[in-house]
Amino acid sequence: MRFKMIHENFNVSDLDVSLAFYEKALGLKEIRRKVAEDGSFIIVYIGNEETDFELELTWLVEHPQKYDLGEEEFHLAFRADDFDAAHELHESMGCIAFENHDMGIYFITDPDGYWLEILPPRD
Repeated sequence: MRFKMIHENFNVSDLDVSLAFYEKALGLKEIRRKVAEDGSFIIVYIGNEETDFELELTWLVEHPQKYDLGEEEFHLAFRADDFDAAHELHESMGCIAFENHDMGIYFITDPDGYWLEILPPRD
């Protein structure tokens, strides 16, 4: 039996702000969305042409505040084809949360505080 990972969900407090962040920071664009008939939630799937894995952003009308992310000991990882350009972009956006120079990686945070690991290309 085999399983294929297809998406990860992040609940967000401001869908428009999150969509703009993910497009600018990582080039992820809206693929499709689901809107509840009663308007209680919107789910937007974002991704790119590099993989069919998607990030699901869920906005709940009754939860406009930021989410409690606990100790933030989880993250999604992205491999950048141009690590230096990615770092420059993220630095200009002010979203770099942590850098590990020994490992050659860094983490950015989205508008809700989710950590995203940025890795250089593989040799």
